[in-house]
Order: sequence, then structure tokens, then C-alpha cells
Amino acid sequence: MTTVEIRTVSGSSLAVGSSGPRTVTIDRAKESGGLGLGFNGGELLLPAIGGCYSNDVFREAAKRDLILKNVQVTVNDDWAGDPVRAQNVSFAVVVEADASETEIVELIEHTGRVAEIPNSLRLGTEVKLRGIKAIASR
Repeated sequence: MTTVEIRTVSGSSLAVGSSGPRTVTIDRAKESGGLGLGFNGGELLLPAIGGCYSNDVFREAAKRDLILKNVQVTVNDDWAGDPVRAQNVSFAVVVEADASETEIVELIEHTGRVAEIPNSLRLGTEVKLRGIKAIASR
């Protein structure tokens, strides 16, 4: 099981997310009352999609003995609805490799079908609130 923990810093909206030795800074935009010092939650969803695809295209290329030189993934979405949620999520991929154009296109399309985070979203992974602890300070 993968675990990520988010903790706020000094009573502010600024938080640090960690998983093992890795960290990411999370915050609300200044316009929304935050300090503007990190990614917001919506922004973090997009690199999860793109980062997963990027990692997976390297994995899938290795299975095909293809050497990748460069990978670029651009992820877009809109925020709308009631409740507000990510909509119109899409990504575009550019791959440069020591391979034919046909092999690269097949790799890109295959990875699009097997990448775990995009598949989790496509297939509607359930998200549950599994614990609540309220600490009153007054």
C-alpha cells in the first residue's frame, strides 16, 4: 500500500506532502487566502496523471527494447460542476526515441491504455474518508 501524509506548517494553509523521503509543497493560491507557496490540490492531480504516464512510457519502452530520448506530457482540465470536480481531462504526449515513428506511436497508444493513474480515473476509483479525529483547542 502506498501512503502519502499531508501536514500543515505553523498553523497556515502551507503544507508539506510526503511519501518516504520525497516531499512536495502544497498551498492555496494567494487569491484564495493561502500563501501561494506550493501547488494546490487541483494542480497536483495533473502531474499525477502526467508523471504516471511518463514513468509508464519508460517501463513499456524497456519491454520493447526501445531507447527513449525525451518525453513530454501536457495535461489539461477544467474545474466545474456541483460539486466542483475535474472535467474534460486530457493529455498530449511527445516522445522522441531511437525507433521508427510507427513503433513510437504504438508505444504511446499502448501506454495510454495501461497507465495506472489515468486508468484509476477512467474506471472511477472510489475514494473513502476512512478516519476522523477532531482536536478541540478552546
